[in-house]
Amino acid sequence: MANVAKGDFVEIEFTGKIKDTNEIFDTNSKTEIQKNKLNFEAKPYIICVGKSMAITGLDKALDGKEIGKDYESEIKPEEAFGKRNPSMVRTIPLKVFVEQKIMPQKGMQLALDGTVVRVISVSGGRVLVDFNNPLAGKVVIYSYKILRKIEDQSERVNALQDFFFKKRFDFEVKDKEVIFKIEPQLAKFIEMMSKPFEDILGLKIKAEDIKKKEV
Repeated sequence: MANVAKGDFVEIEFTGKIKDTNEIFDTNSKTEIQKNKLNFEAKPYIICVGKSMAITGLDKALDGKEIGKDYESEIKPEEAFGKRNPSMVRTIPLKVFVEQKIMPQKGMQLALDGTVVRVISVSGGRVLVDFNNPLAGKVVIYSYKILRKIEDQSERVNALQDFFFKKRFDFEVKDKEVIFKIEPQLAKFIEMMSKPFEDILGLKIKAEDIKKKEV
């Protein structure tokens, strides 16, 4: 069986752990989820190898691997979730949280300005908050298996929709284009993703007004 190469779309089963604690921070393995009673979903994970759809270390590790074989890769922070940046630890007035009806406590993780942050301490009307990714500075270990290559063009398009759009639109592949059937107000959003789609899939994308199609 041919090995995986850059540009291949593949489905992966994986489990990511923090090296120091062996704590699972992400997985789509049904076995691991059931065994450890984890709050994760055992859903398919499809990416294009070498196109930054996974953390750098894992993306690199997939190149050349065999389908159906179990692998494990240790990944340093630089190629995982980055090094810790001390400047991203900031002091915020307690009133900012109170105004949002949040009472921060040490160790709490919460969304602030669209970012998940961790509360380090609360003292004297001030809250010390860490904006670093919770996994920044951590060496992580991924156990993974490449289940199959994805040859079907529709599956590939849907994988990119899941990655870039976080939702799926109806579409058709015609000649060298992927034509998405959408509401007109979403056309600009689709156009913004034209370059990464073309870089990864080799097809241009365009939006078609779904209402016009219905007439």
